[in-house]
Amino acid sequence: MIKNSKLHIPELFAAENEVKRLKLEATDLVSWDLTPRQICDLELLMNGGFYPLNGFLGQKDYNSVVENMRMADGNLWPIPINLDVSKGFAANLNTDQKIALRDQEGIIIAILDISDIYCPDKKKEAEYVFGSNDISHPSVNYLHNKAGDIYLGGKITGIHPVVHYDFRAIRDTPNELRSFFHKVGWNRIVAFQTRNPLHRAHQELTFKAARDAQANLLIHPVVGMGKPGDIDHFTRVRCYEAVMDQYPTATTSMSLLNLAMRMGGPREAIWHGLIRKNHGCTHLIIGRDHAGPGLNSNGESFYGPYDAQKLFKEYEDEMGIKMIDFKNMVYVQERAQYEPLEEIKDQDKITVLNISGTELRRRLSEGLDIPEWFSFPSVVKELRKSKPPRSKQGFTVLFTGLSGSGKSTIANALMIKLMELGGRPVTLLDGDVVRKNLSSELGFSKEHRDLNIRRIGYVASEITKNGGIAICAPIAPYASTRSAIREDIEQFGAFIEIHVATSIEECERRDRKGLYKLAREGKIKEFTGISDPYDVPICPELSLETENVDVDNCAHQVLLKLESMGLIKA
Repeated sequence: MIKNSKLHIPELFAAENEVKRLKLEATDLVSWDLTPRQICDLELLMNGGFYPLNGFLGQKDYNSVVENMRMADGNLWPIPINLDVSKGFAANLNTDQKIALRDQEGIIIAILDISDIYCPDKKKEAEYVFGSNDISHPSVNYLHNKAGDIYLGGKITGIHPVVHYDFRAIRDTPNELRSFFHKVGWNRIVAFQTRNPLHRAHQELTFKAARDAQANLLIHPVVGMGKPGDIDHFTRVRCYEAVMDQYPTATTSMSLLNLAMRMGGPREAIWHGLIRKNHGCTHLIIGRDHAGPGLNSNGESFYGPYDAQKLFKEYEDEMGIKMIDFKNMVYVQERAQYEPLEEIKDQDKITVLNISGTELRRRLSEGLDIPEWFSFPSVVKELRKSKPPRSKQGFTVLFTGLSGSGKSTIANALMIKLMELGGRPVTLLDGDVVRKNLSSELGFSKEHRDLNIRRIGYVASEITKNGGIAICAPIAPYASTRSAIREDIEQFGAFIEIHVATSIEECERRDRKGLYKLAREGKIKEFTGISDPYDVPICPELSLETENVDVDNCAHQVLLKLESMGLIKA
């Protein structure tokens, strides 16, 4: 166990005199292109952030971590770190084989010496690690719907550090932070884990925590992957930088952590503790519902508010890092200051002011005032840059329905009405047009339909991200695919699903091309509504009945919906 922040953490990089040889060797190896999450994991494996791991977990270690929060050798480790790959890729691999791991630009980052190739029990992993199989949990959803079906385990040999072009001056490896702490004489360091901007309550909390612990403070925000819908890390880091002058410069520092969070609550708290210990910290602030993912499909929290604190306390001595529990800091209007709620003796005589995260987002989206007692003007300024009022944000409208339902006609009418309003560029991604220009090589199998819709979703997300309006009008028959593109797009703006609920009988009646007739005769295979299923949207933002309703009226209904959501102004 690491006892002192001055000690060096083992890294997994090859010796300098070996790198050139390994690079040449790696060019002849089978390559795996890493996903963004895998890149985050690999970086922390190589630089010692995940010490004592020496690579991706083999099956024995994986099973032990899932079931017992420990490696097979007994070392505490709560979160499985796996290299998930597709069945097709794994089919051509063998144990004792080496493969090259490349980033998304093709640069060889590391070599994996495969020791294990195995099929995990994802249901068990979700239940044990995250306490649920509810896909409302982002990591459970990732596990079941995005992660590969096969896990590879084995030792890692790092060849090239992961390259970051942003905020390079404040990105530190565990050993770089340890060297810094040693250089400036810091022996007690409180780390603050966050994936959200810092407001006045956070500043007061962290300052108080460091003062009470008689320690220095490390603001250590996650900039890898957080919860879908989180504010982008570029905006958050600018917010952190805007707050840093509120802290004493001699006793506070900031460094960025390229961690892919799992939102795993209690287990994640243990994980964060081990990671911060590896970075040389002696204390970690654990908040209420630490690393919680929000509400499950029943509208209830996945974890109890203090479950993470209880579990952390249980393993505190073994980890060698102390917990500082999150104080509920509230603003007392009469005294014009923040105070820990549990320390206020005259609660019946004071006025407590608070703005929830939901209320903050509403004020940002509607361009309303955010008082200085809640946040620093410099932080609000940065937030408004990336989160303008909803009427100026990009958004996506997805029309879904059977062939012949009227999707394209209504979408075109909507496009013209939005262009008439002006203010933002409008792009129509019609199903047939996209098929011709973007997906001409695809057929109509489920796999190809999914790929086509995901392509549309990707283009729409880019349009939305850049402040435009994307109108999409494919059939989009599968609920899981619609949900996936919603998740992708809602990182950047609103997603409005509109079900064009025309009956199949009416669609057949309108069918000028005779496609339904050919499908019923078996001459067209995998035709939606006939020989291929259509998942009717359960909770779309709007459902349109088109029978005996003209196109203009339908388009106007959509406009009214967009107006009610604050996306357009009358």
